[in-house]
Amino acid sequence: MGKNTENLLTPSGKPAEDELKLRPKSLDEFIGQEKIKEKLLIYIEAAKNRGEPLDHCLLYGPPGLGKTTIAGIIANEMNGQLRVTTGPALERPGDLAAILTNLQPNDVLFIDEIHRLPSVVEEILYPGMEDYHLDIIVGKGPMARNIRLKLPPFTLIGATTRLGLLTSPLRSRFGIVEQLTLYNPEELAKIVSRGAMVLGVKVTEDGALVIGERSRGTPRIALRLLKRVRDVAQVKNCSVIDGPLAETALEMLGVDHMGLDESDRKYLKVMISLFGGGPVGLTTLSAALNEEPQTIEDIYEPFLIQLGLIEKTPRGRKATIKSYRYLGIEPNIPAWEQEQLNLEE
Repeated sequence: MGKNTENLLTPSGKPAEDELKLRPKSLDEFIGQEKIKEKLLIYIEAAKNRGEPLDHCLLYGPPGLGKTTIAGIIANEMNGQLRVTTGPALERPGDLAAILTNLQPNDVLFIDEIHRLPSVVEEILYPGMEDYHLDIIVGKGPMARNIRLKLPPFTLIGATTRLGLLTSPLRSRFGIVEQLTLYNPEELAKIVSRGAMVLGVKVTEDGALVIGERSRGTPRIALRLLKRVRDVAQVKNCSVIDGPLAETALEMLGVDHMGLDESDRKYLKVMISLFGGGPVGLTTLSAALNEEPQTIEDIYEPFLIQLGLIEKTPRGRKATIKSYRYLGIEPNIPAWEQEQLNLEE
């Protein structure tokens, strides 16, 4: 699939308007991430009792797991407004200063892709996070002077898919650091059922579970697939989405029982047919698939690794025996290694 074609199973950065309606507004409505919810309930309650803003939070994990949703929930729980921006959008210190000086007490500033924040912007963020003030240099040369602006108490929530790219000084200024993990099919089925209620669609338990099982552990994908299955049900004049209908619709969309789509299968076929199953480097794979290396690394590979279909080695990516069997291809491996595999099974 080319760069300009939207992947059905790719959690896009910008949510559609109907996705905003599907987002829960409180921690009670939020499904999954139970350990993070338990801790946030305590942190929020304690902060409200002290009359202070919640400590700055850093949320990391794959896209589509609910980082923006959690930021909105925190803003609601703290009786503040959510202000949303992204790291790449803050090109100059003045961009960040304009946002910070317009915040109200207990507001939540959510910076997505915070690892892409320019260094000059990041540095003026430090005093804002620590002491709630902003230092601005006015003028140039001998006439330059420093102006310190007082900021209202606020909470900064940073979100990133690549924690390792954050600088140590920035990472150390977050008091709450939490990793969002992939959801299990049962949690996703509950999210699908709740989403169906919001969209005015009837879905059975087995129908919701079928969609949940094929959603790659990601709520955003589950809701996207729900809307596509709804389209099929509408055209076929089916008033209820049950298991068989969900399976038929998803197969038609190219999403199989493991949650893999055409892009995933193309990845595996290219690795096996062109490169003999690997090992092959990321740059070479990127050129063969006509995809950006970051897209391959952040979108395709985490789920394929989780399923045990590929593995990362010091020499590059490598297809596993499981991927050969998935594609129905006989692996060309030494007899002694095949014997060992049979014993392990």
